[in-house]
Amino acid sequence: MVKGPGLYSDIGKKARDLLYRDYVSDHKFTVTTYTATGVAITSSGVRKGESLVADVNTQLKNKNITTDIKVDTNSKLYATITVDEPAPGLKTIFSFIAPDQKSGKVELQYLHEYAGINTSIGLTASPLVNFSGVAGTNTFSVGTDLSFNTASGNFDKVNGGLSFSTSDLIASLTLSDKGDKLAASYYQTVRPLTNTTVGAELIHSFSSNENTLTIGTQHALDPLTTVKAKVNNNGKVHTLIQHAWRPKSLFTISGEVDTRAIEKSAKIGLSVALKP
Repeated sequence: MVKGPGLYSDIGKKARDLLYRDYVSDHKFTVTTYTATGVAITSSGVRKGESLVADVNTQLKNKNITTDIKVDTNSKLYATITVDEPAPGLKTIFSFIAPDQKSGKVELQYLHEYAGINTSIGLTASPLVNFSGVAGTNTFSVGTDLSFNTASGNFDKVNGGLSFSTSDLIASLTLSDKGDKLAASYYQTVRPLTNTTVGAELIHSFSSNENTLTIGTQHALDPLTTVKAKVNNNGKVHTLIQHAWRPKSLFTISGEVDTRAIEKSAKIGLSVALKP
């Protein structure tokens, strides 16, 4: 993979992963197995209240081509075919959802030492065209994310962002929702030996004049156990502990408490992922 500024989706990703990834409020169970021919089969189930949502995903890799097929409890079939580097730095992705005939999409990703481009087009008579591009280096980059609806002749999405990185610090600024939402994020590695990191995200909405501030941290108790915590200005506190009892097999339990409504019961989420 070519080193460079990455894709537009990478702007602020480290902070978002620290603040939002792995926190669960439902019960989720995932099991991955491999056949003798190397096909990966992943079955997952999520319990949300009284309902249960499940799906089965099959992944087949053949040289530089990866095929993913997923079927869920709503009888929908999701298919994705990825061709990795048919040319240096290039990735081609074809996806569709059955029986939705308008869901077909072709996507191209190109990574260069000083640029990253991601473009996609829907396979319909009046497709939705998406383009995002980032230019810069590993230290500083600036990019844009656009979505044009050919049916209406309007831009559905006009976003922009920039990122600044050093060996232990990443700061980013993005403008989205057609200029209505401004988000600033910060991520820093405090102690690499224990994977101790801190991060924050401030989101300002110009239309409502509201601010949302989220602050979080992560620390490895040992090589197999990680704890995370975050709090926002709405008074909600989240914590989690994640343990790998074997490589790639994770047990995660997380909790949420609303300090402004302490009389309410805390929300507990549980996730179990088994992978050989």
